[in-house]
Amino acid sequence: MTHRQQVLASSQAPAPASAPASGSVPASAPAAEVPRWAVRAARVVTLLAVPSGIWRLLLAAGLLAGYTQAGYVAAGIPGWGRVYTAGVSVGSEVLALLALGLVRPWGEVVPRRIPWCGGRRVPVRAVTVVAASAAVLLTFVWTPFALWWAFPHPGMTPLGHTVVGFLYLPLIAWGPLLGALTLAYHRRLRGRGGRVRG
Repeated sequence: MTHRQQVLASSQAPAPASAPASGSVPASAPAAEVPRWAVRAARVVTLLAVPSGIWRLLLAAGLLAGYTQAGYVAAGIPGWGRVYTAGVSVGSEVLALLALGLVRPWGEVVPRRIPWCGGRRVPVRAVTVVAASAAVLLTFVWTPFALWWAFPHPGMTPLGHTVVGFLYLPLIAWGPLLGALTLAYHRRLRGRGGRVRG
């Protein structure tokens, strides 16, 4: 190949792709591999509130669902109590679904379709503090339900008292699992911050 042919070939060769700027990653790319156990634990968390949530929705629909008629009225469920009961069910499930953010990309980088803050790194320290606080609170609230059957519930039928205890039993694992997910999230992403470019 002559010198002229070499010059022409080099001028037609595609320019090498430039390396991404420091700190620039696709908004959907996770910072590090998420442990398989964490993914499974997050999925389990989303299911923990389902049994008790369905039971409360039955109450909101007007069914006694384990209560006696007098106990149903004494619990304050008729009227606005139905709205509150349904709201607790929906709110609990929404909070449980947020655990997925500890193992999904949207828990690391705000999706770009979100106005104003799309593409920004999620503040790891803030998420860790909020999630850890929630884990402590959930553990404090739900652990006593392990003793559900040790206390009488005169407003419920014997069968209702037994079944409802089992419906609430999965919630005992919510706090500890969320705590483990929070620790794994913090260890994986600590030291990151700022805005994603590109």
